[in-house]
Amino acid sequence: MVTNEELMNIAKEACKNSYSPYSKFPVGAAILYSDGTVYKGVNVENSSFGLTLCAERNALSSAVANGQKGNLMAIAIFSPKEKMCAPCGACRQWIWEFSKGNEVAIILEAKNGGLYTTTIKEILPLGFLLEE
Repeated sequence: MVTNEELMNIAKEACKNSYSPYSKFPVGAAILYSDGTVYKGVNVENSSFGLTLCAERNALSSAVANGQKGNLMAIAIFSPKEKMCAPCGACRQWIWEFSKGNEVAIILEAKNGGLYTTTIKEILPLGFLLEE
């Protein structure tokens, strides 16, 4: 199984492919599913800022596009511009949706350079799911 450190390193490597010419704030994400599969994502900006796609949603979209049906276990998020680069509100709801309300680890680079791990339930305590 992929460790938190390995997942963060994948996010750091992915970050190099960020398309962030406007904000100059690159972000990389790596998500881990219960079957051991990892998907990467980066933020992709657009001159119409509302069309910008965050790294977390990019990685989740990649998983969906590849037919991933497993349990989302963890997501690592990295930016060289900011320690503790936490997901935005939209990404928190996306993570909640694709975790199906289960506990998912959120792994961030801590201010001291180590890793800080929290959960989606801690950072989005009232996330919602529609009944299927």
